Amino acid sequence: MKIFEFAFFGLASLLVLLGGLATVAARNPIRGAMGLLTSIVGIAGLYLMLAAEFLAAIQILVYAGAVVILFLFVIMLLGPSATSPRDARTAVPRYIGAGVFAAGSIGALLLAASAGKPGVTALPPAPESLGTIDALGHELFTKGIVPFELSGALLLVAVVGAVAVARGKQVDPTLLPAASAAAGSPDPRDQVPVRDAATPDPQPGALTGHFTMSTKESKS
Repeated sequence: MKIFEFAFFGLASLLVLLGGLATVAARNPIRGAMGLLTSIVGIAGLYLMLAAEFLAAIQILVYAGAVVILFLFVIMLLGPSATSPRDARTAVPRYIGAGVFAAGSIGALLLAASAGKPGVTALPPAPESLGTIDALGHELFTKGIVPFELSGALLLVAVVGAVAVARGKQVDPTLLPAASAAAGSPDPRDQVPVRDAATPDPQPGALTGHFTMSTKESKS
């Protein structure tokens, strides 16, 4: 049983590492999305190793089933050959940033190794309800009800703000008549019809003769 757990842990860790490297190093965005999907599947496997079945299912449903699909939709809309604008910075700031990050990571590892106690710390066995839906729901709606509601309000504000920003860039057609009236646009009833220059002018006696004939017919 220990051999199977060790092999499963090694496979999940390998999927996480290879998926992360493929996401960062891939030039094709579709391959990068597939690398992200591989990494997410590996993380779900690690959650299973920690007896967190609910988190593993959420990892697959939410991240692999929603976020990665959203990335693929964006890639399909923009096209796989779409490229981001070039960075104006040279390679020197990038190397400096990478060196600072590497030095900080090594220093944190050394500090953690020096602060740790020698030997392996034995942990108590996990309860049977750890990671189940019942236990997670009980903790979420008893001790974590306030952070849960605050996170929901934060997401609601973010969605409303995104809709407001998107609608601000569009012109509402219902406001066009009011805007044109406020701007003082001329009323179509006040406009004088313009006669075409190709239409010949009527003769001087044509309208008079027509009016005289109409008057005689009305009297008779």
